Amino acid sequence: MSPVPPGATIGILGGGQLGRMLAMAAADLGYRSHIYAPEPSGPAGDVSARWTQGAWDDGAALADFARTVDVVTYEFENVPVDAVMTIVPHCPVRPGAKALEVAQDRLTEKQFARDHGALTAPFAPVDSRAALDEALAALRAPAILKTRRFGYDGKGQARLATAGDAAAAWQAIGNRPAILEGFVRFDQEFSVLVARSTDGATRPWDVPQNRHEAGILAQSTVPADGRIAEQADAAIAIATRLAAALDYVGVLAVEFFAGPDGPVFNEMAPRVHNSGHWTIEGAITSQFENHIRAVCGLPLGSTALAARRVEMRNLLGEDAADWPALLADPALHLHLYGKGAARPGRKMGHTTRLFF
Repeated sequence: MSPVPPGATIGILGGGQLGRMLAMAAADLGYRSHIYAPEPSGPAGDVSARWTQGAWDDGAALADFARTVDVVTYEFENVPVDAVMTIVPHCPVRPGAKALEVAQDRLTEKQFARDHGALTAPFAPVDSRAALDEALAALRAPAILKTRRFGYDGKGQARLATAGDAAAAWQAIGNRPAILEGFVRFDQEFSVLVARSTDGATRPWDVPQNRHEAGILAQSTVPADGRIAEQADAAIAIATRLAAALDYVGVLAVEFFAGPDGPVFNEMAPRVHNSGHWTIEGAITSQFENHIRAVCGLPLGSTALAARRVEMRNLLGEDAADWPALLADPALHLHLYGKGAARPGRKMGHTTRLFF
């Protein structure tokens, strides 16, 4: 398989901040980026050569887009599988549709992880209000009800402290097909990011410890300590196994809980990931550069740490308005995503600090 040479154009499905950082990494390697998204503009548009506004179900627009690029990737996991399949006859898409099919459905995702040796929380499908009562009888409260599709950053979820919360929880998620998950004991949350090339070579980064607030990632710290450090190798092995089973090309992120019985699979994201933003300054090769390297068929770069310790913090909502104070700290790396209105919980940027 011949590599995609510098000077070629990379198509990116989605124009958010992940697309922005992918396009910046692509430019560093001599590539141009062409965004396809339903919106008229977005953070990635500031740093990309072209932007095509088109619907995900517009087959003609997708085919026209595919003919202008040399390889296609995506920046978020809710790109419709049918859109990817429309592009495939005209241009390679990396990662492929299989990763989307698995990651877009929480029940399918949990079953896939379990089938490949991952420990998961106990779970049961919930397709109706009556099925929720049956699942609660089997798993018992406390538990969490999650929509099977289109949930992120804590959205599409409802916690059940007791079985008496069932009616309210079912209504809260919009009476949609769901999965009920039993609670698991854990001390820490972490993620594994692994890059996999077209020839199957893989390179993981050091495992970050993650702290969430209201279901949104607030901070990632590398290297992790405690149980995470003890379970990192096992979790990396699981993520690598999942990537191989998907015939994956690019950066795959897998979130885990550090529990008393080993790493517990939470969910996976077939894309670059918020918990890997620290790699821009904190690793020899960032997740964004290695994703571009992978999808273009280039050798992967080193994922070794560039400092003794690295800390990444998200700037949510009005946090980004503190940019004068943040820039006054000469050791802090500031990344702003060029978004418009700052809403509570909206990811407006992030900062990274290296400790030598």
